[in-house]
Amino acid sequence: MAGAGALGLSTALALADAGFEVTVCDPAPSLANASAVAGGMLAPVFEAVLDADAAPHFDLWLAARDLWPALETRAGVRLDRSGALAAGRADWVGGVAASMARLGLHVTEIPGSTAQALAPGLDFGVERVLLNREDWRLDPAAALASLRAAAAAAGVSFRPEAVRERGAADVLVLAVGAAGEAASLAPELTQLAPIKGHILRARGVAGGVTVRGEGVYVTPADGAIAVGATMEPGVADPQPDPAKAAPLQAAGARLFPALGSAPCDLLAGVRAASPDGLPLVGFSREAGVLIAAGARRNGWLLAPLVAGVVAALATGRDPGPHAPRLAPSRFYGTAS
Repeated sequence: MAGAGALGLSTALALADAGFEVTVCDPAPSLANASAVAGGMLAPVFEAVLDADAAPHFDLWLAARDLWPALETRAGVRLDRSGALAAGRADWVGGVAASMARLGLHVTEIPGSTAQALAPGLDFGVERVLLNREDWRLDPAAALASLRAAAAAAGVSFRPEAVRERGAADVLVLAVGAAGEAASLAPELTQLAPIKGHILRARGVAGGVTVRGEGVYVTPADGAIAVGATMEPGVADPQPDPAKAAPLQAAGARLFPALGSAPCDLLAGVRAASPDGLPLVGFSREAGVLIAAGARRNGWLLAPLVAGVVAALATGRDPGPHAPRLAPSRFYGTAS
């Protein structure tokens, strides 16, 4: 299979557990892929609340999140279930609360003292704070290492190279980015477009729970504090743009003033997205090729669900109720 990010490693482990002999090919170091340049948020609620295009898929996000405890146990990935906050101006937080209520969720408003205990350094001037216990998080670098170790222990082998043909594989799984050379292996990948994103990692600032503000998030990540994120549709250049650093740092400092003077590292990653924002998961029109790609910014959240669908399809089992929504053939008007 091709790709050693969150989707690729989770799928490789699921396939190995299903009895397949699995080889994962990826020419890039594990920390160079987009899964490493992420906040690691497993956020079904705030994904649906803060992105109108994602709201109709709340059931999918929640179903994916609920599969994570089993993967946590299987692969040794550590989950932080302490929740997340929405913090900021009263009217903005009020809008978040209304959206949560429309999803049938209980809305919990907390006082500033509680918010400070959960997120040390949060600006005392924040007008209103909501606590959301349904959103979790993980450490991306640690999670990648745990998934890779679990896959290796299950018999998965790794090669630092690109996949250019199906070769002798019974099934080729493509867990790759936007199009590129892999499009010759599965024409459906041409539906994917790149989205470049930047995050800052600030050193020397205390961490706490994830905090969502207007157009920004601040979350612990890889022993630092991550501030994100930009989204630049159509941009495939993975090199960080220094001009993105100052706006991100300023946005983070509106929530956590200490971020304004903290030393920061700027990172960039390129994700892939389909026209409807959902990944392509299922059989390609090319014989023997399965696709697990295009999760936009929800690769970590969707990883166990995508892995389960791919493993089920590869073994001829029922892939579950969410598979039709993700099938690559949805863009061609045929059943998967």
